[in-house]
Amino acid sequence: MVRHHHWSSAWLALVVSIAPAGCRAKADAPATQAASFGSPAAERTDDRALAAPQGTAAGLWDVSALVDQVRPAVVSITTKQELSVPMSGLDFFFGVPGGRQRLERIGMGSGFIIDPSGYVVTNEHVVHGADAVRVKLVDEREFDAKVVGRDAQLDLALLRLNGASNLPAAKFGSSAALKVGEPAIAVGNPFGLGNTVTAGIVSAKERALGLGPYDDFIQTDASINPGNSGGPLFNGRGEVVGINTAIRAGASGIGFAIPIDMLKEVLPQLREKGHVERGKLGLVFQQVTPDLAKALHLDAPRGALVADVEPGGPADQAGIKPGDVIVAVGGVPIRRADELPRLVASHPPGTKLDVTVLREGKRMDLSTTLAPMKESRESEREGAKGGAQPKGQPTGKLGIRVENAPGQGVRVVDIAPGANVGDLEEGDVILSLDGKPTRNADELRAAVAQEKPGAVAIARIRRGDMTRFAAVPIPEK
Repeated sequence: MVRHHHWSSAWLALVVSIAPAGCRAKADAPATQAASFGSPAAERTDDRALAAPQGTAAGLWDVSALVDQVRPAVVSITTKQELSVPMSGLDFFFGVPGGRQRLERIGMGSGFIIDPSGYVVTNEHVVHGADAVRVKLVDEREFDAKVVGRDAQLDLALLRLNGASNLPAAKFGSSAALKVGEPAIAVGNPFGLGNTVTAGIVSAKERALGLGPYDDFIQTDASINPGNSGGPLFNGRGEVVGINTAIRAGASGIGFAIPIDMLKEVLPQLREKGHVERGKLGLVFQQVTPDLAKALHLDAPRGALVADVEPGGPADQAGIKPGDVIVAVGGVPIRRADELPRLVASHPPGTKLDVTVLREGKRMDLSTTLAPMKESRESEREGAKGGAQPKGQPTGKLGIRVENAPGQGVRVVDIAPGANVGDLEEGDVILSLDGKPTRNADELRAAVAQEKPGAVAIARIRRGDMTRFAAVPIPEK
């Protein structure tokens, strides 16, 4: 999958903590209005804004009153995991060679109550691999918890507190209606310091961080730290609009939350099935860059460019082909490529969907039925075939040298200094150029010779185990 924010994984840190337990919180804070999750009451937006108290300027929001309203529904989570590790050198010397010892790993995180009967939402990575989960409320009550639902793709988990009843539940807001610049409050258990409140604003929406295929994060400058994972992000009306999940390491005031609307979509499945079933089209796609848009004769970069199609899959059966640009699914326009997987995955397997594509400038409406999406992403890796490959051969005015690739196509082995090769990189295998097969260097040279100088050609390439398209400028001379 092509991602638009190419941030190094070293820049991003999932919010995980093994800090000691947090501090004591007030037990007499008023509870929020409880609502059974999945019911209209749980998702209904309360239009009554918190009134500014007398003596304050009009429009200022009363943070302390808001905190008193929302904090009782926020919980601190402690996990334990037993590990078996090799004995240390001293243990090995005095013990049994090859012996192992058992250690206990303690983890900390946050969550929030969504149903008075004791259901709690948190991040999947908070409880991943845990042998025991303990949840602590603001009033100091503690409960053992069982993980009843997991969604690793969205990093969400649903817990059930043993023996709990009549608990204060958080109210759901709407992340779709959330606006950049709105007030935001994060409540959680950073570094084990339970019931910590930080305030800020919504800094941005629709952030893709490369953490998964359904990235669509809310960015906030409300301080988020290790241990805040799974805790709620509230708006100025005390409604949960996000689940705090990630931070950008080394940065200040840059945190990310999963939109609450994404939780709403999967919550019924997490409770009823314990997992989430998603539909898939069965294709590989990429972002339409300005150069690709020019080569495809689009009026602007938009949609998702189909790079490859799974044989026999839903896209293949619908007649979708590599080179098509998907511009709408189910009547919903696709502005950016990263919107496609979220839109498709919001439908269960078996759903019939209309897919609108642009093919050679013509608009086509196709229909397909979604297949089940497997939890683990599977990809086919082509193994090496044949014997030694010929030395790299020049391709004339493109400024690259290529060699025959195993199976099909030509591999780029060298790029001349200063050559403008567009999206091509060393190691790419060129399969075709503007639809003309390039099974060897001669065919590539012939395809380049047929291009108009100064035009932008489209090369179908294989990069690693993925097939995609690359815009390749044709030199004037």
